Amino acid sequence: MRGRALAILLMGCLAASPAMADAAAEKAIRDALTRWTADFNARDASRICDLFAPDLRYDFRGTPERDYAAMCSALQHALGDRSKTLTYSFDIKEIIVSGDMAIVRLVWTSKLSRPDSAQVIETKEPGLDVFRRQPDGMWRISRYMAYEAP
Repeated sequence: MRGRALAILLMGCLAASPAMADAAAEKAIRDALTRWTADFNARDASRICDLFAPDLRYDFRGTPERDYAAMCSALQHALGDRSKTLTYSFDIKEIIVSGDMAIVRLVWTSKLSRPDSAQVIETKEPGLDVFRRQPDGMWRISRYMAYEAP
């Protein structure tokens, strides 16, 4: 009887393991997005490229496909441009985790302002981010697509 109870307990733990792993992955992804947003909004360029995998490919607003180097260059330029203030926030609609990959459906909201104007331009950018767990255990975006909402 005791062996049977132990086997049932072990089977229950094994069945819960994938759900626990998915929950841990979701938390890690949310934390990575939150950290990136805070760094960007604070103009902290020290880790701004850490959200992206070295094999990054992305499509944005119909521009040609770009890679990690282009992304990092654009982020560094945006953070260094003191003629305007650009901030981001995000709203996660869904995270689907499957092993070492995850798909995140979200909407980024950007707000652009200039010191010489009271106008704030807000843009909603629905997107799909594909995260992969990297060899170092971190979840990073390897593919994404984003477009302005009509």
